[in-house]
Amino acid sequence: MAIQKTICKKVLPLAAFFTLLISNLFAQKVVRYDLYVKDTIVNFTGKAKRAIAVNGQIPMPTLTFTEGDTAEIYVHNELNETTSLHWHGLFLPNKEDGVPNLTQMPIKPNTTHIYRFPIIQHGTHWYHSHSGLQEQIGMYGNFVMLKKQNDPTFRKGIDDLPTVPLVLSEWTDYKPENVHRMLHNATDWFAIKKNATQSYGEAIKAGHFKTKLKNEWKRMLAMDVSDVYYDKILMNGNPSTDIKSIDGKQLKGGDKVRLRISNGGASSYFWLTYAGGKITVVANDGNDVEPVEVDRLIIAVSETYDVVVTIPAENTAFEFLATTEDRTNSASYYIGNGIKQLVSPQPRLKYFEGMKMMNDMMKMNGDLDDMGMNMSLNQMDMNVVMYPEITGEAKKQTKNTMQGMDMSNDPNRYNANALADIVTLNYAMLQSPTKTNLPKDAPVKELKFELTGNMNRYVWSLDNKVVSEADKILIKKGENIRIILYNGSMMRHPMHLHGHDFRLLNGQGDNAPLKNIVDIMPMETDTLEFNANVEGDWFFHCHILYHMMSGMGRVFTYENQAANPLIPNPKLAQRKLFADDRKMHFMFQNDFATNGNDGEMMLQNTRWSIGSEWRLGYHDMHGYETETHIGRYLGKMQWLMPFVGFDWRYRKMGIDEQEKNLFGQTNTKDNRAVLSFGVNYTLPMLVRFQTEIFTDGIVRLQLMREDIPVSKRLRFAFMVNTDKEYMAGLHYILGRSFSIRTHYDSDMGFGAGLSINY
Repeated sequence: MAIQKTICKKVLPLAAFFTLLISNLFAQKVVRYDLYVKDTIVNFTGKAKRAIAVNGQIPMPTLTFTEGDTAEIYVHNELNETTSLHWHGLFLPNKEDGVPNLTQMPIKPNTTHIYRFPIIQHGTHWYHSHSGLQEQIGMYGNFVMLKKQNDPTFRKGIDDLPTVPLVLSEWTDYKPENVHRMLHNATDWFAIKKNATQSYGEAIKAGHFKTKLKNEWKRMLAMDVSDVYYDKILMNGNPSTDIKSIDGKQLKGGDKVRLRISNGGASSYFWLTYAGGKITVVANDGNDVEPVEVDRLIIAVSETYDVVVTIPAENTAFEFLATTEDRTNSASYYIGNGIKQLVSPQPRLKYFEGMKMMNDMMKMNGDLDDMGMNMSLNQMDMNVVMYPEITGEAKKQTKNTMQGMDMSNDPNRYNANALADIVTLNYAMLQSPTKTNLPKDAPVKELKFELTGNMNRYVWSLDNKVVSEADKILIKKGENIRIILYNGSMMRHPMHLHGHDFRLLNGQGDNAPLKNIVDIMPMETDTLEFNANVEGDWFFHCHILYHMMSGMGRVFTYENQAANPLIPNPKLAQRKLFADDRKMHFMFQNDFATNGNDGEMMLQNTRWSIGSEWRLGYHDMHGYETETHIGRYLGKMQWLMPFVGFDWRYRKMGIDEQEKNLFGQTNTKDNRAVLSFGVNYTLPMLVRFQTEIFTDGIVRLQLMREDIPVSKRLRFAFMVNTDKEYMAGLHYILGRSFSIRTHYDSDMGFGAGLSINY
């Protein structure tokens, strides 16, 4: 027995030594990055503006790992506000996902937060702030995970090519909070900047007066393919870059280059084209795909693509061009040495053709009519009617219109690849080189969502509910989750799932591609599926930043999961999370005219509106009047708003003026303070009909519209009601905040002056 004890004492330390030695030999490599988040000043347009830099640079540094590493990332917040970092497309523990008030509390100013997680995948991904609108002003960067040297999926001629990480982004001199506010207030300033206003004057000139009339009859605003006008487009922080060498090796004719491209834009899709010929797509959302050659592709907000391009000739630098979907701006990379060979720029969109298409698709109740085309996988692009390079210039027949044949019942009229020789990538072309089947014996939970919203009030939702109005979606670990998405809006939406890849069912069977973003075009239906294998609260949302902040998303949560130690007060965190889409947006307008002063101010969010109007007369009306309404919008299109109000008027006329309205009711106009109840309803032609009953028994009906587009910058307004009041006026838009206005008012007479709006 004593001998046995002695042997144990000698063997155990030796075994422990070898165990430690082996574990150290095979231990994961810890790769540490320190990221210092700090305010900075940039000048992309000739104006100094605030931005956020990380380690002194925009975009943020490219973080590079090898599968099998452990990431240890120290985020030092040197801002005067909270921040966070989300690792887009990564598989990691939920508490490391970086969504403030969902997976962690925000990183407070002057504190450090450590993200630590294993790298268990490879591919091109990116990372960005998930706090407020910080992503718009600099907090985005590439996140590259390399394959192991002995990885069986290593592809010679692809994975060993010279590589350039590229992150696409946009810059606006406006504060992103102001951009968001302007969008909610239906500004047309961005359309003016894009030269995309589609006024009646422009419609007549283009031979599309009936198109414009029908568009407004169906209560739609002008056609557009994107929300925001951007001053600059950037690739790796610059509008133009020369790449003459990679890792010290000069590029020459015949060389192939792999571009790892991330769309870090807040709201822009980009067309990618190359002056050197074909683009070979080899990966999407960090996952390998069978190589496919195309002439161009569009990269959705937050998507990543790995593409291979060839330098076809010596002494030439070939342009790789990223152009915004609305074709207003672009950025370039010149690959190679020598004379620059440019890509033909994307021609201007035919907006009235798009408006005509939209008229045909939109029903009077605001629903879309897909006419039985069953569209999916980006194969049918409704906007193709606006592409001159596919369908020819406006008013000209080309081979793409089939020499005048009627294609109204042919779904191929929206298939760019069927209409022209230009090959455009779509999701049906993507095929995984390996099988991607989910566990066969797992139970299936099927969920269906309609992507809903409208541009008039800039409300974006799922099934007409924003995040704060919907419960978390309970799923069970081990289930296969199948999601069917239908886009019932006229905007495309890049829907992103945190923490998981999903199979996009695209007709490739066992080899369906794996993605974490699916771009869904108007009227498309797409199906995706994933295995629920990592517990936690996972965000599923539209990745257009301003759509997400408006509430277009849901939260998946696992049944009976353990509490997140980083969320000490879940109820408080939820209130803060819900505050994003509940935020009130402010609008103010005031006219300084020769006959008086009138204006309005309003606070609005997804459902509620609080607004006040006022008028102060100088001549015909010596006095003032104000009307205040508090209402709630109802319905998917939000055309109806019941409200309660207060009307307060005082005029110093010497005697009490009384008159009868159109209903024969006596109306005291000089001195009045009454409550009211009423409804606003948006009629065809975007005319606002208001019916209001006051506590003194007076009933008032009113028709009004203030933004009829006569020309690019000229707007017509009118108002008439049953109190025998009326107004008509014109205003010419000088800039984002200023207009010249002239109008005639039945109470105040004729006036002209300057209008200020915010």
